[in-house]
Amino acid sequence: MKKLISILSIVLFVGAISASAQCSGAAQGGPNASCDGCAVAPQSSEVKAYYFHATNRCVTCQAVEKVAKETIEENYKGKVTFESINREEDKDNPLVKKYKISGQTLLLVKGDEMVDLTSSAFMNARTKPEKFEQRLKSEIDELL
Repeated sequence: MKKLISILSIVLFVGAISASAQCSGAAQGGPNASCDGCAVAPQSSEVKAYYFHATNRCVTCQAVEKVAKETIEENYKGKVTFESINREEDKDNPLVKKYKISGQTLLLVKGDEMVDLTSSAFMNARTKPEKFEQRLKSEIDELL
C-alpha cells in the first residue's frame, strides 16, 4: 500500500510540474504561448483560485480542494473567488484550454499574473493543512 501511495505521489508531482511549466510559458507569452488569449490576458483586479481535478479523486485531491476553498471563504469572502473544475467532464472549458491543464492543478490568477500552488498543495493539504493554508494566504495577500 505504501508503495502504491509513493508511486501515485510521484505521478501527481510530475503531472503538477508539467502543468506548471505549460501554464507558466503560456501565461508569460513564452515559447509555448499557442493558446488563444493566454499571452494577452485582460487586466483584472479580481483574484481567482481555480482547482482543476479529475473525476476520480484520492483523499489528497479532496483535501486540496477542501483546505483551499475553506481558507478562501473564511479569509477572503468577496475578494477572492474559488472555482473547482472537473477537467475530465468539462474538457471544453476555456480555462482548461487556456492554462493547458493536463492534471490536478491549483492556480491563483489575477489579470495576467498566475501563481501555481499545485506542488505545495499536494505536499501539505492532507498532512500539514496549516502549512498549506499559510502559503495560500501569503500568495493571495501578495496578489491583493
